[in-house]
Amino acid sequence: MALLLRTLARQGACLSKPHHVLFRHAAPMGTTAKEEMNKFWAKNSRLNRPMSPHITIYQWSIPMMMSITHRGTGVGLSGAISAFAVAALVLPGNYPHYLDLIHSLSMGPFLIGLAKFGIAFPMSYHTYNGIRHLYWDIGKGFKIPEVYRTGYTVIGLSVITSIALALM
Repeated sequence: MALLLRTLARQGACLSKPHHVLFRHAAPMGTTAKEEMNKFWAKNSRLNRPMSPHITIYQWSIPMMMSITHRGTGVGLSGAISAFAVAALVLPGNYPHYLDLIHSLSMGPFLIGLAKFGIAFPMSYHTYNGIRHLYWDIGKGFKIPEVYRTGYTVIGLSVITSIALALM
């Protein structure tokens, strides 16, 4: 707020001066964005600079996919928890009412187990991978073989834990 007031006071003090003083830091718009981009690419071509790499040229690896999945499960879990919280506040009835509704759907044990696995896997994966990140935060496990080994360990533990939780 103080910065805004100081800027406005300075601008007001400059009103008594010639008009061009207000715009001393502004550059004239002599070129368009398209012209600037054309100059940029012409300069890079002239200097034989390589184009920046894009995701399509990378070979997918386990650490890359695990990083993307960790972010995705974090966003998904946050969204699901928020949606359930809003639903609990807005929808009429209470928990036993909706539990009876689910039981009345008469879904087979396979679909219920699949739903349980679908809930358990993102939670267990995000938890185990979060522990892996905490291990990295203390400065350990950055060698490439360790990164792959801990990655496969996280995937294996997540699957085993999810199956165990789905069978409960």
